[in-house]
Amino acid sequence: MGSISSPSRNPIRFQENEDNYYRIYASFCEKDYTPNVNMSNWISCYHPSTNSWHRLTSIPDLLENQVLKGFSIVSIGETIYVIGGRHCYKVVGDEPDDSVHESDINVRSSVLKYNTRTDTWSACAPLVTQRYNFACTCKDGKIYVAGGQTKLDSAEGTCFAEVYDPAIDEWKPLPNMSTLRYKSAGVAWQGKIYVVGGFAKRGNSDSQGPYIMERSSAELYDPQQQKWEYVARMWDLDIPPNQIVNVDGKLFSSGDCLNAWKGHIEAYDENLNMWNIVDGSHSPISTSDATVAITCPPMQRMFCTMAPIGTQLYFLAGYKMQGEISRTKTEVHVFDTSATANGWRSFEPIEEEGEKELCSHCCVLKLD
Repeated sequence: MGSISSPSRNPIRFQENEDNYYRIYASFCEKDYTPNVNMSNWISCYHPSTNSWHRLTSIPDLLENQVLKGFSIVSIGETIYVIGGRHCYKVVGDEPDDSVHESDINVRSSVLKYNTRTDTWSACAPLVTQRYNFACTCKDGKIYVAGGQTKLDSAEGTCFAEVYDPAIDEWKPLPNMSTLRYKSAGVAWQGKIYVVGGFAKRGNSDSQGPYIMERSSAELYDPQQQKWEYVARMWDLDIPPNQIVNVDGKLFSSGDCLNAWKGHIEAYDENLNMWNIVDGSHSPISTSDATVAITCPPMQRMFCTMAPIGTQLYFLAGYKMQGEISRTKTEVHVFDTSATANGWRSFEPIEEEGEKELCSHCCVLKLD
């Protein structure tokens, strides 16, 4: 599919508003082999007020061409946390094509924190259960994780959940969910922790599927009651959601794990237990990972991630530019969920050498 135009597509440089007090952090790695270039993860910071990217630091404890995927990155205060993940090695094939494939090493339980003010890394207490592709969210200064995969080459998730308290540097196990699930979306909403969708099945089931009802379900954890509750059909599809975020007390989604952007934004109606398309949310972001042939030159979307700031949803999308020299074009589009019309605005695209891939969803940090 091609891209969808919007009346408010005209690029702008920046606007003087609360965006000045926020930063968006994301982890990338090199997609393909380039001589004398390490393909391991790094952390980049996007400044909404100036529409600029800054490469800050590399994730420590990774040897050359080792990468971390399926981890979570969240922020509390001025600190970024890198949690768990699948540790693998990018292997370069024989000439002449120098193709790259990944060789798994292990599943990590390690947790690292990066102080954005002092530009320093340090280790935290490890997870109780190693995992990747898990749900993760923050509430009241604590980090909650649930589900995920605990073994390499396993198509089954876990029901284990735990919570981290930065004040005492400790992970504490939570009660188990009633479902085994991975690739779920985690979000804090209405005082509870929601783990939505994912590849899931009942924990007490020996059946081999299908698991349509479980995949469209959610589980919510009440920190006060310290128990989980199963919610049927909170997610419309049996394909896991890509991201779900809380904006001003409302839940928004933009796609699933097979297509990070479906061409519009959806909002959750808790009374009807269904997702509805937000009026005016169709945007200029490419709706397919396939090459967008109508653009000039043709481009292929490589990543798309969503970040909430105030009432706005920031969409950060990267495209592979065609040509003899590998280049990435990054676009940022912003949708104001409170707008009654013309909710979209777009920033000037940024081009850079090489091709990069997003290794985890982004996180937002508010400056003091």
